[in-house]
Amino acid sequence: MSMKHTEVMAWEEFVEATGIDPERLRELLSLGWIEFRTGAACQHLFRQTDIYRVRKLERICCDFDLTVLGASIIVDLLERIDTLERKVRSLQGLEP
Repeated sequence: MSMKHTEVMAWEEFVEATGIDPERLRELLSLGWIEFRTGAACQHLFRQTDIYRVRKLERICCDFDLTVLGASIIVDLLERIDTLERKVRSLQGLEP
C-alpha cells in the first residue's frame, strides 16, 4: 500500500488528533495497519485521512474491550463493506 500525496502530520500531532496512546500507535505500525512517511530529520509523518480510522479503532477497542488486532480486523471489514455497498449502489444507478 503506497502513501499517496496528501496532507500529513507529525507523530505528536497525530497522537493528539486521534487520542491514541503512543504505544498503541507503535503496535498499529508493527501490524502494518497504518503507514507513515519519513520526513525531514527522520520525522514520522502520518496521513490526516488515517485520523478517522484510528479514532474508530479506539472506539471499538474501548466499547467492546477488544485487542488492537481484533479491532483492526473489524475496521478493515467495515471499510470493505462500505466500499462494496457503494459499488452496488453505483451498479444500481443510484450513484454516479
